[in-house]
Amino acid sequence: MVDGGSNIVEADWESVSSILQVGGTIIGSARCKAFRTREGRLSAACNLVQRGITNLCVIGGDGSLTGANIFREEWSGLLEELARNGKIDKEAVEKHAHLNVVGMVGSIDNDFCGTDMTIGTDSALHRIIEVVDAIMTTAQSHQRTFVLEVMGRHCGYLALVSALACGADWVFIPESPPEEGWQETMCAKLSENRARKKRLNIIIVAEGAIDNQNKPITSEQIKELVVKQLGYDTRVTILGHVQRGGTPSAFDRILASRMGVEAVVALLQATPETPACVVSLSGNQAMRLPLMECVQMTQDVQKAMDERRFKDAVQLRGRSFEGNLNIYKRLASKTPDSQIPKSGCHVGVINVGAPAAGMNAAVRAAVRVGISEGHKVFAIYDGFEGFARGQIKEIGWSDVGGWTGQGGSILGTKRTLPGKHLEQIAAQMRAHSLNALLIIGGFETCDRIKQSASGTKRRVFIIETMGGFCGYLANMGALAAGADAAYIFEEPFDIRDLQSNVEHLTRKMKTSIQRGLVLRNESCSENYTTDFIYQLYSEEGKGVFDCRKNVLGHMQQGGAPSPFDRNFGTKISARAMQWISTKLKEARGTGKRFVTDESICVLGISKRNLVFRPVVELKKETDFEHRIPREQWWLKLRPLMKILAKYKASLEVSDLGQPEPVSGHSEPAAI
Repeated sequence: MVDGGSNIVEADWESVSSILQVGGTIIGSARCKAFRTREGRLSAACNLVQRGITNLCVIGGDGSLTGANIFREEWSGLLEELARNGKIDKEAVEKHAHLNVVGMVGSIDNDFCGTDMTIGTDSALHRIIEVVDAIMTTAQSHQRTFVLEVMGRHCGYLALVSALACGADWVFIPESPPEEGWQETMCAKLSENRARKKRLNIIIVAEGAIDNQNKPITSEQIKELVVKQLGYDTRVTILGHVQRGGTPSAFDRILASRMGVEAVVALLQATPETPACVVSLSGNQAMRLPLMECVQMTQDVQKAMDERRFKDAVQLRGRSFEGNLNIYKRLASKTPDSQIPKSGCHVGVINVGAPAAGMNAAVRAAVRVGISEGHKVFAIYDGFEGFARGQIKEIGWSDVGGWTGQGGSILGTKRTLPGKHLEQIAAQMRAHSLNALLIIGGFETCDRIKQSASGTKRRVFIIETMGGFCGYLANMGALAAGADAAYIFEEPFDIRDLQSNVEHLTRKMKTSIQRGLVLRNESCSENYTTDFIYQLYSEEGKGVFDCRKNVLGHMQQGGAPSPFDRNFGTKISARAMQWISTKLKEARGTGKRFVTDESICVLGISKRNLVFRPVVELKKETDFEHRIPREQWWLKLRPLMKILAKYKASLEVSDLGQPEPVSGHSEPAAI
């Protein structure tokens, strides 16, 4: 922007084709010293005015966003100075009197206050977890201790979340330094875990880790301590820039696409009076927040750490960060039995439905939170069938060690419904005196699809996804992969739609675009099957493109769970167990039985919050024949997919032209 010339070019449709799956940034990025000076900003303003640009979307960290805001505040002064120096005329000053700025936060550290996730964080977590999973297999064989250093000079988010996602023994983060005498405590904990037959210790360190006197704690220091005090074979792995690289995850692609749209809409709605805003994510909603308030809060965190006000630092990071920290502490170390007041309650944990990545993390969290609340926790094997047959046994703290990274369902799960076994199940509940049941599963649950289809010749891939009658996977997969069409049950289509899709694709393929991607949900139509669509596209595309089809099938349920699923499973399950404890406490001593609607709830994210909804209420909102909600929140994102595939469609924009306040009051659904 400061240099101008060929650095500023108009982008067209094709110039951003096929870049979704590429890491980094194709337009390049730099830390710019010149822009920190008024001369630099003067030349940037001149370059923008000459091209008639008065709307700026800035993707970067808090430094870039602060710089952009200063630029915006100085804008009219800069233009006047340019006019005085004869670089631009008076007319240009009047015509381009205001600069609108919208920020998007691209930072792998997730260190920006006001947004649950910054662009790039989820992909960085993928890199870290891939390394942890790889280390786990070798370390299991050798009985080793691994010290893993991850990025985060001033923010411990990556360290904290990867510690949660792999069940690390200890984590060092700048916001919450260890207490005095941590050396002895940590070594005691490591040897205790070894004594429990745990062959592997993992310690995660943020590169900016400090003690409570603000002195750095380095991975080498920790290694020396473990070797000296315990004599364990200890290795240090420093991840470094690996965390910035690689293909962006599905989550990051969808997040960035939604943020990009929200940013453009915000610029279109902006007036000279609107303050600069930053688009952010809260729960599953895109929001706009005042840019400078967020920057100020982000800088306040650093100030609190410098002044050793660590409690404030954690709170300023937001409730999602605080929640992560509290759950990590709860799940990582067991309070001695003698210090846990017994509740006298028995809680059962069961998996039902199809296996889904993240189930095991949820079971681990439920068991450990249950035990720390003083309950006896029972594992029920093989779903409702196993329940009826009495495959139930008490499960302890160390029984669920190392479960977070495992795919599938360790407890076993069946699709059988409890209907025909109700009497036997009731008898088993009496026999084991179960006071509460935590059910993890659902209609069908399955996470993201990653499909990269970059063909050499012009080629269209037709891909069938799972999901029963629910089109979420096909729709979000299409958004993440930049597909041309996604056929789903929720939005009926006929032969005319198929025809217009084929014609649209043929027109696109006659340009420089080399690949097409079409997703079809397995149950979207009984007659327009994947084969039918494949044959139609093959016939109509003759001479322009050829087709390939792929039915993804059960591989979608397999594999190791993503960092998001491990974390989400852990957090939501811990929350569910706390809810069960509260309900059991309320009824204690009253001799009451639970017969109210409130005692059977489903926990999940609704918009921005974690919500417990009584099953009775959900009955009204559910289409039982197709096993989907009557209203699907993600259908709002359908037009976005179509617009990005070059169709004309109208998008429902957020109701608020004005940015929202930075903090809310209800329970956040932050991941």
